[in-house]
Parts: sequence; C-alpha cells; structure tokens
Amino acid sequence: VQLQASGGGLVQPGGSLRLSCTASGFSLDNTAIGWFRQAPGKEREGVSCISSYDGSSWTADSVKGRFTIARDNAKNTVYLQMNSLKPEDTAVYYCATHTYSAYGCYPPYSAWDSWGQGTLVTVSS
Repeated sequence: VQLQASGGGLVQPGGSLRLSCTASGFSLDNTAIGWFRQAPGKEREGVSCISSYDGSSWTADSVKGRFTIARDNAKNTVYLQMNSLKPEDTAVYYCATHTYSAYGCYPPYSAWDSWGQGTLVTVSS
C-alpha cells in the first residue's frame, strides 16, 4: 500500500492549486482517503475526507467553500482542489488511508495507518 501526494507549490493569496493523492498497490474503489495538513509549529489537522466504504465525506470548517475533495477511480487518485487560498493555508499536506471500513471518514486518528510523503503548499505574495 503506497500513497503519493503531489501538486504543492508556491501560490499567491487568492490563487488555486490541485493536490493529487495517487494510490498504488490497492484500489481506491473500496477505501477512505483523508487529507491532512501540518503548518510549522502546529499539530497536524484534518482537512477533508472521502470514503467509498460508506459514501461519507467531510471538509473542515476552516476550508469549507474553498476546498473540494473528489475521487477519480479510473486514475486511482483522490484530488483536493484548493481555491481562494490564504496565507494560513500554508502547510505540508498529507494524504492517508485506513482499512477499517466501518469507520468510513470518521475513524480515530490512530486508525489512519498509511500516509503519503506530503507536499508543501506555500501561500505568499
């Protein structure tokens, strides 16, 4: 099971980026993928999740209306479309998955057991 996050970069405030989380060794048809971020000096926080286990999804209030999560099963990839970016969105973004189907998008944090390597998003003028 491997996840690879990509698509980060430097963008001006108000700009957009699309992050990709590509899976290898397993299919996204039957899993949950979460996006998390960690800003310097802060704890890792959940950003968004989509689950094919139970169809559940959520997006953090801090990014709701600006970020959208979507899954492309044909490409075995989950995307995080980020619009209207703000400096406070600057962080390393990670994608993760877990194998506890009953939890869908609401597992305990410790259940997220496979992580991608992270991609840096910097929002600055």
